[in-house]
Amino acid sequence: MARPSAYLAYMRFSDQFLDEIRQRLPITQVVGEHVMWDKRKSQPGKGDMWACCPFHGEKSPSFHADDRRGIYHCFGCGVSGDHFRFLTEKAGMSFPEAVEKLAGMAGVPMPARDERAEKREAERKSLIDVMELATKYFEAALVHNIGARARGYLLERGVSAQSQTRFRIGFAPDSRNGLKEHLAQNGVSAQDMIDTGLVATRDDDPLPYDRFRNRVMFPIMDFRGRVIAFGGRALSVDVPAKYLNSPETELFHKRQTLYNGQMARQAARDGKTVIVVEGYLDVIAAVAAGFEGTVAPLGTALTEEHLQLLWRMSDVPVLCFDGDKAGLKAAERAADIVMPHLKPGQTVKIATLPEGLDPDDLIKAQGRQAFADVIDRARSLSDVIWSMETGGLVPEAPEERAALQARLRERSNSIQDSSVRFHYAQAFDEKLKAFFAPARQGRFEPRGGRPTFGQGRGYGQSGAYGYPGRGTPRLVVSDTLRNSRLLKPGAGPDATPREAAIILSLVNHPALVDDKFEILAALDFETPAAQKVMSEILNLVVRHHDISSADLRSALGVRGHGPALDRMGELLRAQGVWQISSEIAQPDTEIGLSHALALHNKKVQLNRELKAAEAALGEDPSEETFERLRDIKNQITTVDGTEALIEGFGSLSGRATRSF
Repeated sequence: MARPSAYLAYMRFSDQFLDEIRQRLPITQVVGEHVMWDKRKSQPGKGDMWACCPFHGEKSPSFHADDRRGIYHCFGCGVSGDHFRFLTEKAGMSFPEAVEKLAGMAGVPMPARDERAEKREAERKSLIDVMELATKYFEAALVHNIGARARGYLLERGVSAQSQTRFRIGFAPDSRNGLKEHLAQNGVSAQDMIDTGLVATRDDDPLPYDRFRNRVMFPIMDFRGRVIAFGGRALSVDVPAKYLNSPETELFHKRQTLYNGQMARQAARDGKTVIVVEGYLDVIAAVAAGFEGTVAPLGTALTEEHLQLLWRMSDVPVLCFDGDKAGLKAAERAADIVMPHLKPGQTVKIATLPEGLDPDDLIKAQGRQAFADVIDRARSLSDVIWSMETGGLVPEAPEERAALQARLRERSNSIQDSSVRFHYAQAFDEKLKAFFAPARQGRFEPRGGRPTFGQGRGYGQSGAYGYPGRGTPRLVVSDTLRNSRLLKPGAGPDATPREAAIILSLVNHPALVDDKFEILAALDFETPAAQKVMSEILNLVVRHHDISSADLRSALGVRGHGPALDRMGELLRAQGVWQISSEIAQPDTEIGLSHALALHNKKVQLNRELKAAEAALGEDPSEETFERLRDIKNQITTVDGTEALIEGFGSLSGRATRSF
């Protein structure tokens, strides 16, 4: 059958080339050369523009151009199309002329004419037609009596009729020749059947047979919504492969394809999060729950090609992994793939599912919000790499610390972009300094003199609150701060009250570790026993992301910290620190934890600065040093305000609010 000349002209340009023009060039820029935008209805910042239709006369604007979707549509006369159609229909250009003009506007070089490539593209389109025939065959089989068992399987897996239609799910009958005969009756050659991967042969059987038999069929589409391959889920238990994908063909390259990629790209344009999961049913369940930006690789782990496809949709896609050992290994492999290709503003986040649950299971068992919580808790790539390399534990031996530093340097050096490489190296260096920093005495360097060091370690020691000698003023710390139960040194060897409050808050609510991991990892406790317990908590939560309070307490007990935790609880109960009870609601515990951390960090800072200022006054009682003291006093007043906040929470846990 002869092809029209317009079709042959179109065949000169590959889909990838035309898609690149569409992605680079806002359609409002193309249309804007021919219309006047209505200022009242249009939103330029969102690429949402309205005008009077250039195709028919009208007085009120009903013509809409949408950059997110890359199309125009008139609600008056019904015309619609993309960049190329607008120029061919409005400007009267031929298709090649429109392509040449738009390529120039988009800065995309025109491809050289290649007759062999054009012939391949024509053959490719012919194969697309074959895949569409096969898709309709599988869809018809699913709704027929022969597809009853497949429908039962889908119902059991919670795949609604709406989802079956949306994803064009079908059924391949248990027949060697059913599809082959159907395609032959519709004029498909034996070679096209082989080239699409729909039939296969064996060495001991030269006759082609249907590749997919007795399987639920999931069509795999390209980014233009055309079926290019299939994934089949076996209904028999005695087959070698539970899932079987189409082989690599002229149409299908699994390293460059994402299941649900076309719908996810549109969802990303609409502001939805792009999420990467593992399988077909995970994608279908997530989309049905409202996560339309969900995709999955096809029979392979995440590749560099997948990553580039994801970044075309979103600057920060979320990679979702199982919480078991295999999932953690997959996350490590993904981090290795992503790191070299990071660019300014272009990265990934990593989310970890509860152990033993995939997205499909989680959504069915606990609902949409449970999966939303997993995505909301997704961690930055730098945090994940830091956790992978440290495990939350500070290496003790110098050579171990050097090895950690070398591994992190190797990670950052793998980044190709010089700007991102610099900032990753800087971020890791800052984390290492905080991670390894010992408890230091205060330091102040007076003008024109050598550094002077304070002698004390904390409040309550001689000279901690006053500055004797030469008539220097006495700096008074408020009673609220001095008397705070969370600031006093502890009476026992296990922990100070403040350290105990921090530790028990985390034991009762391990989920709080995620949000404050960097702060917790950098804490420097006064009590060695408390420091060991904190290191164990961080290590356990990193390795078991969704560990429960009971399991965390049990694991700490196995490691010999049970008695210390009991003594910490007794210490705080004796002092009336109410918010450390295991029955306290997490929001109340989180506020109490933030309060304790703020006081802890402020104490460390004030220790350093007050001791340094005390020593400086001894050598240089100038106006500058007095001003320094006044500044420290103002900071201490700020801590007083933080202390007062402790009375403002607790209603969720049944705590009565103190009346005025």
